[in-house]
Amino acid sequence: MEPEIDNSSRTILVTGATGYVGGRLVPILIQKGYKVRCLVRDPERLKGRPWFSKVEAFTGNVLNEESLTKAMEGVDSAYYLIHSMASKGDYAEIDQLAARNFSKAAEVNKLKNIIFLGGLAQQSASLSKHLKSRQDTGNALRVYSTPVTEFRCAVVVGSGSISFELIRYLSERLPLMVCPRWVYTKTQPISIKTVLQYLSAALEKPDCIGKIFEVGSEEVMSYGDMMKKYAKIRGLKRLMIPVPVLTPKLSSYWVNFVTPIQARIARPLVLSMKNENIIKDFSAREAFPEIIPDSYETAVTN
Repeated sequence: MEPEIDNSSRTILVTGATGYVGGRLVPILIQKGYKVRCLVRDPERLKGRPWFSKVEAFTGNVLNEESLTKAMEGVDSAYYLIHSMASKGDYAEIDQLAARNFSKAAEVNKLKNIIFLGGLAQQSASLSKHLKSRQDTGNALRVYSTPVTEFRCAVVVGSGSISFELIRYLSERLPLMVCPRWVYTKTQPISIKTVLQYLSAALEKPDCIGKIFEVGSEEVMSYGDMMKKYAKIRGLKRLMIPVPVLTPKLSSYWVNFVTPIQARIARPLVLSMKNENIIKDFSAREAFPEIIPDSYETAVTN
């Protein structure tokens, strides 16, 4: 039996603790024995969490350099799990500024590592604004000297994930679905459980610091495949009719009409679905051999 590792001397900063991934990561870090500090604009938003009394809630903002630098005092490593898609301004510009501020504060406080959850896609001239912003954010986090461990993934499967909820809503609400071109785009979904395994394991793998990992399940599926399989699991009969002339931009209005997802969030997500999200670099399998990604069906049913 391996000896237990004492992590109590390490303070880990988590941004995005009020969000989908960050809110699920925090209790895992607590269970592993880390001291957890959550950077939030409004600590009141954390008070309903069962783990609230076990973390340090630090009031601050990634757009405020002074508060960010103070938040990182005494911190070992930090998670960057935020994005600005719901903001009223240009989310890509805001993300770049926030990431540069974060990188600078990490350097000032001599952090060992920044861990970032980015987007899976190959660089190309046709890369959507959303996916380009995710990759640009990773690059902005590297502007200063602190190494960045970046996990790039496609659709995160789990209740509460916006990209998965989009698939769920369309599958549940439309017995007859008019399918735009993006329905046939190939991707490799990943369960929220697997994402959390990678993120938490990164703190325990010194050899992985500063590297980029493409992660996902073993299955290459189209968005249509995911909707069909979801419908089958739910016992729903669905008919899909291809309409190639329905562009991603037009279909984003359609998605906004039939789902409750806000237009400012749904639109960039749908526009990014024109880009394939396929793993080309399999180094994550070698670096994290203990992690066996869930299948799509397991991710949906669990």
